[in-house]
Amino acid sequence: MPTERITFAGHDGSQLAARLDLPEGPVLATALFAHCFTCSKDIPAARRIAARLAAMGIAVLRFDFTGLGHSEGEFANTTFTSNVDDLDAAATYLAGRDMAPALLIGHSLGGAAVLRARARIASVRAVVTIGAPADPGHVAHHFQDALPRIRAEGAAEVCLGGRPFRIGRDFVEDIAESALQPAIADLRAALLVLHAPRDETVDIDNASRIFLAAKHPKSFVTLDDADHLISRAQDAEYAADVIAAWVGRYVNLSPPAPPPGAPEGVVRVTEVDANGFLQDVQSGPDHHTQADEPLSYGGTNRGMSPYGFVSAGLGACTSMTIRMYAQRKNWPLTGISVDVCHDKVHAQDAETGASGKIDAFTRVIKLAGPLSDEQRAKLLEIADKCPVHRTLEGTARIVTRLSSGA
Repeated sequence: MPTERITFAGHDGSQLAARLDLPEGPVLATALFAHCFTCSKDIPAARRIAARLAAMGIAVLRFDFTGLGHSEGEFANTTFTSNVDDLDAAATYLAGRDMAPALLIGHSLGGAAVLRARARIASVRAVVTIGAPADPGHVAHHFQDALPRIRAEGAAEVCLGGRPFRIGRDFVEDIAESALQPAIADLRAALLVLHAPRDETVDIDNASRIFLAAKHPKSFVTLDDADHLISRAQDAEYAADVIAAWVGRYVNLSPPAPPPGAPEGVVRVTEVDANGFLQDVQSGPDHHTQADEPLSYGGTNRGMSPYGFVSAGLGACTSMTIRMYAQRKNWPLTGISVDVCHDKVHAQDAETGASGKIDAFTRVIKLAGPLSDEQRAKLLEIADKCPVHRTLEGTARIVTRLSSGA
């Protein structure tokens, strides 16, 4: 996933630091990601979601709000409204590159900000909130004890997540006065609400209030026992997969038409985590799966192994080839299943005349329907004509038999 490090001017002219995560191929759509209160663009959940969307052709801009992360400016001078202004500035920057965002994603207070910002960004077709409060004033509980001092002195330093932040009076007053309900009711975009029932920072009631205030189309998906920051890798991956599966219904991800005679397309495999073997496998914008290794080989077993994919390709191609022949002959074939096993065998056992070991695939084909013995034998013969079989047989041994069961 190529990434551009960029800056653009925020609401007060401060340069905001951003990452633009790009697909390897054509950009089919663009998303804008807003991080949680006092977080940054580089939290694990943001990185994982951006990687997953980029794999399916969606560019993702994630940036640090004014005064946070690597962005310029004073956090003490910011407000909820200024965050919304920063989002508007980010959308303007993208539009200037002919990449106007079609999708807004907001985490926690960032979720509240994208709900408010939607009305300003005409290109947006879909909005996703993750652990978002229904009322921006909810974040004040993080520094409840400091509120009297903030109001009296104009600002005060508070400790949030083990780090010091200076919170200003304008911020406190702004979140207290910011009502989201009208913006949600007039969202005019598809809405996906993601929230964990056990979220101890922003309770699940907030998600219910957002969902009920919105008009259709809207969806609500629970993140089960995830924490507020979606810090566990498996929770971030699940959230990313849900967003990826949902967004295609509302955002046009049609790739440009291939030239006449072009090959089937590119299957792109992208590493998910450098500490393991999990891979994103994307074929065009519509088809996604994951590859991995078993636990016994140091993987996390969240997807088929590479040889599992080879076996799946052989099995699928075998079934399709048999079906096409039976359809052409109008034979009473009512069902097909193909079991494929992969192994290594000694070359001399395979009678290849070579030394060492070669790959061996065993297919057991089950044909359902009132077929004659002659028809079954012919379909078994046809199985060997499948294109994947022909691709593999030059360097592999393929043994095929019909199942004895009905």
